[in-house]
This record gives sequence, C-alpha cells and structure tokens, in this order.
Amino acid sequence: MTLHREGRFHIPVSFLVLATIVAIAYYFLGENWFTHLLAVLGVGMFGLVVNFFRNPSFPITQAADAVLAPCDGKVVVIEEIDDKMYFNGKVLQISIFMSPLNVHVNRNPVGGVVKFAKYLPGKYLMAFNPKSSTDNEMTYFVTDNGRFSVGYKQIAGFLARRICWYIKEGDKVAQGGEFGFIKFGSRIDLLVPTNAAVKVQLGDVVKAGRTVIATA
Repeated sequence: MTLHREGRFHIPVSFLVLATIVAIAYYFLGENWFTHLLAVLGVGMFGLVVNFFRNPSFPITQAADAVLAPCDGKVVVIEEIDDKMYFNGKVLQISIFMSPLNVHVNRNPVGGVVKFAKYLPGKYLMAFNPKSSTDNEMTYFVTDNGRFSVGYKQIAGFLARRICWYIKEGDKVAQGGEFGFIKFGSRIDLLVPTNAAVKVQLGDVVKAGRTVIATA
C-alpha cells in the first residue's frame, strides 16, 4: 500500500491545519473534555485524508475481450443511451459511484490507443443525479483496443471538484494502468458496445482493474 501522488499537497496541509487548530485549543482552553475530544476528532480527520489517498498494489489480469472497472465503487446505472459526442449512436452506459471512502485511483478499462480525449466544464450536481452524466464538469475518453472501443467519463460531483487525468489523444495505454484521479467522491461512466455482455448488476461493488464489467 502506498499513497497517491495527488496527496502530496493535501496530506501535509491537512496535518498542519488540524494540528494548529488542536494546539490553539489547548493553549487557550487548557486540558479538558472538549480539547481532548477535539484532538481525537483531529486525528480521525487526518486518518480519513490519508485513507482517501491510498493507492493499493495488486496484480491485473489483462484480457482483450474484457472491460475492467475503471474505479472502485458501486454500480448505480446500467442503461442504453444515445451518445452524440463520439459514438453517434446507441451504447450501454454503466455508471460507478465512488464514495469518499473508496480508493479514487482511476484505471484504464481496456488497453489500446486513446482515440478521443476532451475536457468539458460544467455543473456540480450530485453524482446520483441522472443529469450529472451530461451537465457536470467531466473528462471524456475513448480507447480502441483493436476489437472494440470503450468510452469512459470522469464526472465531477457536489464534493468532487478536482478531476485529474494523465492521458491524452494518441496515447497508447495498458489495460488496468492508471489514467487519473478524482478527489473526494463522484462517479465514472463507462460506455460499451450494445452487444457487450454485461457481467455486473445494479448495486454490485466493483474494484478498479480487477472486476470485469463487460465482455465484447
């Protein structure tokens, strides 16, 4: 288990802020139940920040016919939609919601060449809102593995207002390799061919780079 590079700023800053608040409380209020409770809460908050930026290591089983989960979380949408931005037709959308307690490293669902990469500014609706897939700030990528193309969107939410991505159009990427990070919650939408065999159901908990979402 390591800590993700996106935490290099947030972790030390969080420690300094929380430690300063607790130190000021002890200085002015002395030792009492309130300051002791504040210290415990400060340690707990710092633990949550560190936990959020964890980056576990694990083996990735690559398969040309498989679409792997791009993130940890819960499957909240499985439906056919009409995508007008890239596919210009029907695709299956599979949405995965990430809570603040999930690992937030984002991984390539398939390997291949990134055919499309676009950042779209937008709103910050709650991630469970159906309109978040079209109206929220997001990135939209499409990777072709030589057999089929898969779209995937990093979608900002009410709390997640910082999307990080490390790939661009034309890049060759490995299935399960890291492509981005979303800070403090939100969701990723997968767009797969309509003839794909979906291997998950609504409510399933999935793991990035390990759970097979669909095969095609």
